[in-house]
Amino acid sequence: MAKDKKKATAGNKAAVKAAKAAKQEKKAGKKDKKVATKTQEVDSDAEDVDLDAVLAQYAKEQEQYHAITEVASEPPSARTSGTLIASPANENEIFLFGGEYFNGATAKFFNDLLIYNVKQDSWKKVTSPNSPLPRSGHAWCRAANTKDIYLFGGEFSSPKQGTFYHYNDFWKLDPTNREWTRVEGKSKTAAPPARSGHRMVSFKQYIILFGGFQDTSATTKYLNDLWIYDCVNFAWHTPKLQAARAVPDARSSFTLLPHEQGAVIYGGYSRVKAAAGGKQQQQQQKGKKGGGGGGPASRMVLKPKVHDDTWFLRITPPPADQPSTNLPTVSWEKRKKPANAPNPPRAGATMAYHKGRGVLFGGVHDVEESEEGIDSEFFNQLFIWNIERNRYMPLSLRRPKTNANKKAAQQANINRRDRGKAAEEELLANLKALEMKAGVAMADISDDEEEKAKEAEEEDEQRPEKPRIYEYPHPRFNAALTVQADTLYIYGGTFEKGDREYTFDELWSVNLNHLDGVTEIFKRELEDWQGSDDEADSDEEEEDEDSDEEDEEDENEKSTAASTAPTSVTDSPLVAPSKAVPDEDLGNQEEISALTDTLPNPRPFESLREFYARTSEQWQNLILDELTQRSKAIEKSPKEIKKMAFERAEEKWWDCREEIRALEDEQEAAGIGEVVSLADKEGAGGVGRRR
Repeated sequence: MAKDKKKATAGNKAAVKAAKAAKQEKKAGKKDKKVATKTQEVDSDAEDVDLDAVLAQYAKEQEQYHAITEVASEPPSARTSGTLIASPANENEIFLFGGEYFNGATAKFFNDLLIYNVKQDSWKKVTSPNSPLPRSGHAWCRAANTKDIYLFGGEFSSPKQGTFYHYNDFWKLDPTNREWTRVEGKSKTAAPPARSGHRMVSFKQYIILFGGFQDTSATTKYLNDLWIYDCVNFAWHTPKLQAARAVPDARSSFTLLPHEQGAVIYGGYSRVKAAAGGKQQQQQQKGKKGGGGGGPASRMVLKPKVHDDTWFLRITPPPADQPSTNLPTVSWEKRKKPANAPNPPRAGATMAYHKGRGVLFGGVHDVEESEEGIDSEFFNQLFIWNIERNRYMPLSLRRPKTNANKKAAQQANINRRDRGKAAEEELLANLKALEMKAGVAMADISDDEEEKAKEAEEEDEQRPEKPRIYEYPHPRFNAALTVQADTLYIYGGTFEKGDREYTFDELWSVNLNHLDGVTEIFKRELEDWQGSDDEADSDEEEEDEDSDEEDEEDENEKSTAASTAPTSVTDSPLVAPSKAVPDEDLGNQEEISALTDTLPNPRPFESLREFYARTSEQWQNLILDELTQRSKAIEKSPKEIKKMAFERAEEKWWDCREEIRALEDEQEAAGIGEVVSLADKEGAGGVGRRR
């Protein structure tokens, strides 16, 4: 037959060649049509799908948007592994980007930018011709030197998750005009490799990126490389670390929070090599070998590891007299494990930053029973991590008071207002004395901060009532968190029961100041939630047990909060504790109480406004003394001094908030609704006796 084909004429060869070309062209057209169909209908996914072609089709569809548009929208559809962030340009806006949704058969990825307006209680969807492609597991953060938001990496997969794609692109979002910009370095410097599950945080003019993981065809590789992006010189670089010093283990899904001298890391998740079969089987295997049985060698497998260590990343910018292109000095310092950390350690517990503290919610703890099954415990507890003191404290919600308690509280508020007026008069007299001490002619000091607080309270009263519950939302992991204006927002998350995976489609808010319940901003019931009544009952029983355990932990925490060993962070009564903690303190820090230093402390049931009104003179004297020591007292106006004093008082108020709240709970349980010092009673003109 081969010989017969060789004898074919030239004309026949041309005809065959033309027919073959037509067939290939027809086949290519079908392939393009097939790729386009896959980007719209995820049900027809094949395991060998060309992800590059799919993403190219997404980019082509993105170009159809000729301008940035912002239209009213419904709340976002169910998704997980998206990112939530408070707008740095508008205190009433929260941004949500990306994420994925898995219904048990196929996965869908998103690249929509949704904006929630807190004041208007409305959602808007932003479309742009230049937007990042669909992804999940990415990271973004607010820049410290500008009001921009930076985003890096993430992952994308075929609908049936047969193939994965990791991004290594870097984006900047202008929160004011909603414009995305692909960030490219000035020079052809190295950039972080593709990844997801990493974290980013800002420090001065730098963006810090650490960790994450990469999926390959063979295994999952966890990372512990450190990258720093210079927002002024527009370049990535990998800092040089001391060879003799330890560095954090590779991990993903950890916590990375800002610090005045760099950043701090807590927790995370990875998989490490371990012998299969558990400790008991390994001991039996060793016994067999010792007895001459010559048993087979243990099999090595990758087992999950939940990290509970803490690290401090110290960053020292180059001196001001050196060129701005010089790189900062970077070093890792391991800290002691935090006091009262969540137990047991949990993966997927997310954390948001709020005024020197981390706010942690949720998580899951896996107990591996065998190679075939894993028993998981999910959590819905809320913790505060004081970064400086390296201490965790659980936060419990406060239920509404009874009518009798409400009347007593109203009477107490009236009495507080009376004392507030007396305190204001006393404050004016103290300010006059302060003028003489400062040696400057002080003008009338406006109460801008107090007026803002009043306006915020009035706006809260005018907003329509939303459903409120007095227990934290359903246990989950990988929920998206952010804090805006002292309010924590909890979006989405995942819960597993058996082989089923459920993605929550809801947004909640918690006022971190009052803790007066959890507000439901929106909530959609899961359409694919098919648990039986028995399962629902068992879930409720588990939640009740968890709440009982949490109450016991709270009682234990309350009993120990007031008896913390007194350790001062400063030797001078005139100088506020600095966050420039020495190396040995950051690496091996003991638990420190916020109520044992020499600075003014808030009292139980005292608001920030009342605390500042009572201690304003002390804070302003402290600021003046600090400025005098630096010969800068004359450079500051009275209004600037008052603003600095208020910021210092606010920092102290939040630093003591959890310990003061524990005292408030103890006193309320004992029937005490208010605490007044004898000095204040005498200063107010001898108020009548109070119970």
